[in-house]
Formats: sequence, C-alpha cells, structure tokens
Amino acid sequence: MLPERTPQIQMIRMDQITVVNPRVRNRKVFREITDNIALLGLKRPITVICRDNGTRYDLVCGQGRLEAYQALGQVEIPAIVVEASEEDSLVMSLVENLARRQHRSVDLLRDIEGMKQRGYSDAEIAAKTGLTVEYAKGVIRLLENDETRLLHSVEAGLIPVSVAVSIAESDDAGVQEILQKAYESHQLRGRRLLMAKRLIENRRRRGRGLRGSYHRTGLVTSDALLRAYKDDAEKKRLLVRKAEATRDRLIFVTEAVRKLFTDENFVTLLRAEALDTLPKNLADRLLGGQGIWNA
Repeated sequence: MLPERTPQIQMIRMDQITVVNPRVRNRKVFREITDNIALLGLKRPITVICRDNGTRYDLVCGQGRLEAYQALGQVEIPAIVVEASEEDSLVMSLVENLARRQHRSVDLLRDIEGMKQRGYSDAEIAAKTGLTVEYAKGVIRLLENDETRLLHSVEAGLIPVSVAVSIAESDDAGVQEILQKAYESHQLRGRRLLMAKRLIENRRRRGRGLRGSYHRTGLVTSDALLRAYKDDAEKKRLLVRKAEATRDRLIFVTEAVRKLFTDENFVTLLRAEALDTLPKNLADRLLGGQGIWNA
C-alpha cells in the first residue's frame, strides 16, 4: 500500500496540518496526554500525508498528540511523512483506531516489567512513564506474581495499588484484615469496597489471572476493515442528519419568535404580564438587541 522507502521525521508547522477525520476526545484523557507530553516530551511522532507539494498535510494518526501540542503553545510538531492516496490514508487511520481499541492497558503496564528486566531502576521507570515510584513498584510486584486480576482492578481505579500488593502477599485470613484497614483508612468505601470483596472472591475461586481477557489472536481482514469503515461512516452520516434537523428546528423557532415580536397585541400582553425583557444575548440573536427586550 505504501512505498518501501523509509519515511522521514520532519518538523512541520501545525497550521499546515488538516485533521480529515476528527474525533471527539474525552477531556480527562486529553488532559492526561497534555500533562504527559509537558512532563516527558513527545514519545511518538504523529503521522501525516503530504499534500500540495509540501504546503499542506493530512493527519493519518496522532490527533490527541497534535491537539496537546497546540494546547501547550507549540508551533511545530515532529511528524512522520508518508505517501499514500486519499483512500489509503483513510484505511491507515481506520487501522490505527482499530489497533487502539484492541490495545489493553495491562499491556502498557507489562511494558513496565519489560523496562525493569532491561535494567531500569524504579525511579527511572517512574520518570519515563509519568507514574509515581510507589505505583511503579506496586505494578512490578503484581506483574512478577502474575496477579493479572488485581492489576486490572488497579488500572481501572477500583482499588489502590498499595492495597492490591498487600492482598497479593496475604493469605485468606490476612485479606480480611487488609480490607478492614482499607475501610478504616477510607481507601475503600461503599461500592468500591463491595467490588473489592467480589474481586477477592473471584480471585480465590478462579485464580490470579484473567484467562484470555487480554490477548486476542487472529488478523484483521480486509472485510472486517471495510465493515468497520462503513459502520463508522454511517454513524457520522447519522450525526450529520441529527445536526441538520436540530439546526432546522432552531431556525423555525427563531423565526416564529421573531414574527411574534412584530405583533403589537402580543407585545402588549407581554408588557402586561411583566415579561417584556430578554437576556441580552438572546435579544441580540432574535431582534438585533432592539428596544425593551434587553434585560
């Protein structure tokens, strides 16, 4: 699909990049991306396709990184420039999204174990991943003990990593004492405490690992990609239709209210009921900010 030559990394002005397939981002996730880049720098360049002889670029993947760079006030961003047709670029973007959806956070946490095996210290791992040293240490201990079930709950924010490590190193009797201490220290309360008890029971009955939960086999076929692309396109068409319907309704309501305000009898009735003012922004939109309608 793409030329065999190795793509080059270039510094590209962000105002030259067009996001052809934008996606709405979770604000919390976006803040985390921005904070991580501000602290550690950009770990992976975005990918773009060159257009108009190098004066414009279409974004293939990396919208979150691009927007984070913009939020941080940067002018240029490192980018891998590839050559592809418009159809190929859409497929590349789709594949990137599919890969992201299949990716599991536990795989990222397992990378911490890999860094430990390559000789990085706990402090170095924490600095490179943006985690605290205590969190990194706890994750490593859970990984070393193959505590996938506990690790999943830590990553999901159900239990603190310190409590998970204590559970992993205790017997059944000790686990109850750990839960009691976590309750008294307000680490686990209410729904989180109930979920922790359920987790411990599942761990006791079914083991420490989550069988088959994180590793999927098989290749993504062209038919699957095409179906996913059509589904995504249909969702966007539905969104456009809803937006157009909402716009038409707003135009109808605006014109109806504007026409009512030209009826002197209606205006007199509003004055009699002391309803003859509107918020300034609404009055400006409906009537151009004229007359008694400004509150």
